Amino acid sequence: MRKTLFRGTFLLLCTLLFSALPGLSNVAQAKSITPTSTVRDIFNLHVQGNQLVNAQGQSLRLLGVNRSGTEYKCINNAGIFDGPSDAASVDAIASWHVNAVRVPLNEDCWLGINGVQPAYGGINYQIAIVKYVLLLNSRGIIPILDLHWTAPGTTIAIGQKAMTDADHSVAFWKSVASIFKYDRSVIFDLFNEPYVSNWDCWTHGSTAPSTAPCSDVDFVVAGMQSLVDAVRSTGAQNVIMLSGIGYANWVGGWLDAMPADPQHNLMASAHIYNFSGCKDPTCYDQIIGPVAAKVPVVFGELGENDCQHGFVDTAMNWADQNGVGYLGWAWDTYDCSSFPSLISDYNGTPTAFGVGFKDHLQAENQ
Repeated sequence: MRKTLFRGTFLLLCTLLFSALPGLSNVAQAKSITPTSTVRDIFNLHVQGNQLVNAQGQSLRLLGVNRSGTEYKCINNAGIFDGPSDAASVDAIASWHVNAVRVPLNEDCWLGINGVQPAYGGINYQIAIVKYVLLLNSRGIIPILDLHWTAPGTTIAIGQKAMTDADHSVAFWKSVASIFKYDRSVIFDLFNEPYVSNWDCWTHGSTAPSTAPCSDVDFVVAGMQSLVDAVRSTGAQNVIMLSGIGYANWVGGWLDAMPADPQHNLMASAHIYNFSGCKDPTCYDQIIGPVAAKVPVVFGELGENDCQHGFVDTAMNWADQNGVGYLGWAWDTYDCSSFPSLISDYNGTPTAFGVGFKDHLQAENQ
């Protein structure tokens, strides 16, 4: 019965999605917006040593932005996207010469549970996300799907938890991977910002609330190994991204804690802000550099909350010199300090903070 239901759901998705797939004229338009040198084959992405490569073996660094909104609008029954999600809005993102967009997701909305209104959850949420992925693909942009907001049991996912939960997160990734395994341009970021106290919990999770190795977490934790296993159980070979601990800022210990992956397609992510613990080139050299020597690394979120860009300029320069990617937080029109936002409108007008990203991305991807 479950297999029949899934096939029916998947066929419905395919019918709706491919009817909405942008035409060849839109792809040509995207190529006129994005420089030819950055329009590479983004499909069949895989890890080769410490490089992310495409089917032709060309190395790719993830350079782009986070498109926040899909983690919180749906759970507040206020829509799915925060701001437009149409072709013009994606063209505005592409005009900054990005090659990747990270899309935060909500597990309750994707699974359609815990009181999410059907208009904004379940199949409607899934269709909206897949349409957006296809739209990004048509612009030569790599989509990164990030499990951002979670909650165990009947608790509503209205914010960040310390780690993924055994109640829903495994089911979430099985569902997501079952759909997107057919598009290997899509990268799976298994959890946004873990803040468990140790790497053993991060890797292996727990079997009961408040028990070792996750004694400080009051629900059963799904460790990264179980999430990797969930993705691979579907046949998905997509690249998997794993954020460090300490709200994703700390990757010291990542290599030792790395889950087993039969596809050997894992990469690391660190979130870097001017208020983070690891936030200067000395720390980058000591902590992030050794990881980047072994696996691909991206600053999955990069930002500063002072409406300036001196901090991110320094971080991007280090990343450029060390083969590390970066994704600015965030492509939204809130305040450039508290959020912080890269843009002041969805035409892509940069804030005083965002102009640093825009200028750097355009110079890097000429």
